[in-house]
Amino acid sequence: MMKLFTTASLAALSCGSALVSGLPLQGRSTVHLRTRTSSSSSHGAAYFMTNEPTGNFVIAADIGSDGTLNLNRAVATHGLGSHGVSNPLGPDPLFAQGSVKASASGKLLAVVNPGSNTITAFSINPNDPSDITMIGEPVSSEGEFPMSLVASDSGDMVCVLNGGAVNGVNCFSVDEQKGLVSMPNTLRSLGLNQTTPPSGPPGTTSHIVFNEAGTQLIASVKGIPPTPGFLAVWDIESDGSLSPNFTAIEPQPTGALPFSMTIIPGQDALLVTDPGVGFDIFDFSAQPDTNGTAGGKSSAVPIDGQSATCWSSFSNQTGNFYLTDVGTGIVTEVNVDSNLKGTIVQQYPQGNGTSTIDNDVATVNNNDFLYVLAAGTTSVHVLSLPAPGQAQLIQTLDFSGPIQAAGLTITADNVQGMTAFVKA
Repeated sequence: MMKLFTTASLAALSCGSALVSGLPLQGRSTVHLRTRTSSSSSHGAAYFMTNEPTGNFVIAADIGSDGTLNLNRAVATHGLGSHGVSNPLGPDPLFAQGSVKASASGKLLAVVNPGSNTITAFSINPNDPSDITMIGEPVSSEGEFPMSLVASDSGDMVCVLNGGAVNGVNCFSVDEQKGLVSMPNTLRSLGLNQTTPPSGPPGTTSHIVFNEAGTQLIASVKGIPPTPGFLAVWDIESDGSLSPNFTAIEPQPTGALPFSMTIIPGQDALLVTDPGVGFDIFDFSAQPDTNGTAGGKSSAVPIDGQSATCWSSFSNQTGNFYLTDVGTGIVTEVNVDSNLKGTIVQQYPQGNGTSTIDNDVATVNNNDFLYVLAAGTTSVHVLSLPAPGQAQLIQTLDFSGPIQAAGLTITADNVQGMTAFVKA
């Protein structure tokens, strides 16, 4: 039976409160947040964004040899942030995963500016990954309210998901001097009846990914219960263009709000978080339809007591997935076996009011670490992942104090994104 949402349960999808307000520091593109140490002490960097309507900044933190973070700098995107329309307003302002995306192969960082309908690209200094330099100028997303990005494995193609009144996808090639260059025949509409900023979280776009083979571009769209959401799938042609129309794949009836999508390695399948139930598993290995477009089927797995499980990432070290819930502040570890059966391995409460949203996994010195943006407490939680079922919180990094001390605006309800880059 479809899970019905009360006013209270829908509100839980966007809980949180603003902590700080004010204007950002003007006239400076880079602001140092601490005394610099030797770049040799940094094994990589973790990035998220302030998403302030008065000016968006990328926050870069050095990753140490033990996986812990040290704030380094804030870098202007030369674009504006925005917050979707929800009641009440709360964390997860874009109702999305993937607003900030790093490509290790391309040494590239891409960031959305939902308030100015642009995307900013940065080159990453591989020897000092917190040192990022804007490439060219911010480019139009060719839609409204860009909120999620994906980069190809080679780092030479970036696609964006627009979630406003002009919604859909668009793709760009990467030029070392010009930055992002719009690719022909990749601007595709979803045809959603939305506003700018979008109203949600139900009924909004969520996330964009490539399938494991790199032959399809997939976007997730939440439903408005009792109408289910769906995954929109475009085929990628040999010249990089997208099929003119998408194929819509719906979750099982118990699912309603497909949110983040994480590849299940080697399975032609996705783990898809769903705050309507817990998570779904979409299997794309089903037989193609009469038009030759790949089919798909799904199964739903409930997470008892969950409020809004929306973000996910995968650890090669443990072979498991890590899902975060903005309402409960719990990280849930999930295993998916070779038969695509999903089970809950362990849960890790991060504390009431933490509002755990975006997350990413990085491998440092052959050890995996999970970086979780805890919007409610303006901090990043770092968990070591030594083995299945054994995640441990090793650091809680406050970023509000240092950012405010540098003269920048930081608001709990506005922060978004989490992506990591590790030195080769």
